[in-house]
Amino acid sequence: MNNTKQINSKGILKFAVPSALGVFLFLFPLPWKGSVNIPIGIISEWLAAFIKPAAPLLIMIFILTSAILTAFTSLLKPKAILDNKLLSKLFVSSPIYLVFKIIGAVVVVMVYTQTGPEYIISGDTGGTMLSLLKTLVAWFFAASFLIPLLMDFGIMDFTGTLVRNFTQPLFRLPGRSAIDLLASWVGNCNVGVVLTTTQYEKGYYTAREAITIASCFSAVSLPFCLVIAAMLKVDHLFIPFYAILSITGVLSVVIMTRIPPLNKYSDEYYAPVGKQVDEVVPEGITKFQWALQLGVERAENAPTFSQVLYKGVDMFLGIVFQLTPLVMSFGTIACILATYTPIFDWLSVPFGYYLQLLGLEEAFTAAPATIVGFVDMFLPAVLAANIVSLKTRFVIGVLSLVQIIYMTEVGTLIITSKMPVDFKGVLALFLEKTIIALPIIVILTNLFGIA
Repeated sequence: MNNTKQINSKGILKFAVPSALGVFLFLFPLPWKGSVNIPIGIISEWLAAFIKPAAPLLIMIFILTSAILTAFTSLLKPKAILDNKLLSKLFVSSPIYLVFKIIGAVVVVMVYTQTGPEYIISGDTGGTMLSLLKTLVAWFFAASFLIPLLMDFGIMDFTGTLVRNFTQPLFRLPGRSAIDLLASWVGNCNVGVVLTTTQYEKGYYTAREAITIASCFSAVSLPFCLVIAAMLKVDHLFIPFYAILSITGVLSVVIMTRIPPLNKYSDEYYAPVGKQVDEVVPEGITKFQWALQLGVERAENAPTFSQVLYKGVDMFLGIVFQLTPLVMSFGTIACILATYTPIFDWLSVPFGYYLQLLGLEEAFTAAPATIVGFVDMFLPAVLAANIVSLKTRFVIGVLSLVQIIYMTEVGTLIITSKMPVDFKGVLALFLEKTIIALPIIVILTNLFGIA
């Protein structure tokens, strides 16, 4: 590569304009309905409201179609599907995922028609998942067509070269991850995971880097943090609440990236594409010049508008036909276990002793809330809402927003991606993050004088 390549104003504009638009859409906070939101969140809310009347029926059609065509493909192996790149990606599945797709189809029909056992169709289980999918589909539709503004026009290459000396020693991640980290932290956690997995599949992250970002930096939006704080009656302490959440999030990642299981994942790139990035600055050129050159070169090779549309359709179809049935089945099963069985009470006993050791009141009452977040991010706040101790409620609220690897959304996204991590791996990361984060949260809560 010629290190002294001339960059003209046209190339700079092709890099700068789409990149600035992408940063604005995914990272720029705006006042919205008495709170704060990012533009893609506002767009997604509008889409969710627009499709709301038809959304349950559409989701049922997506899930039923996915289950039927996947079963048809598995049994009869039609060449029309197997030989088609898009259709084979959508409907060729392993036997275990086929089973869960069928479970998802059965559940969504029961919930939509309100027929079947209460523990499946209730608002706490299958009903929750169908409602959640209505919002998710809107988010993913918007993100599928707008993510290229962050990925394909050079902003990640530009930023990566400039901040590599910060992200590498702190988080053991490449510089280009900085935009991804911010998008995952500021925006919707699911969009952050999709952005990360897409970068992995294109050869820009190793397996270890992608799993680290997806599992450690996916955070809920600021408005949701406010909702959780309000549910736990600690919203009058929101500034220290969010400060402790942010500090704990950073410190826990610094620790986790250096110990198993994260440091044991492969540093190999996705095999079909291999490594596609180099952030090392060559001699004879400044870091900023090299960053700008990489950004402009990426923009010059960016997809055309029609290619962006095709990729957006491809990504969205992949989500609605592959992911929604699994979210429906995994999420409903997890919610049934959390709502109708005492399994989380049993499993949380060790965390009761842990909370007691950390000096928290009502430790065993709060213990189930420390692990039920593996099912869904709302559940810890629901379980902890009636705890008398303000300090304990505060700690549980922060913890629930730091854990953020829940099976109703993020966990399923990670497991069904091409990243080499399975259910056991996601569970291990969740438990490790919980164990590491709790003492940090308690120490910071004490330092802020919250009692």
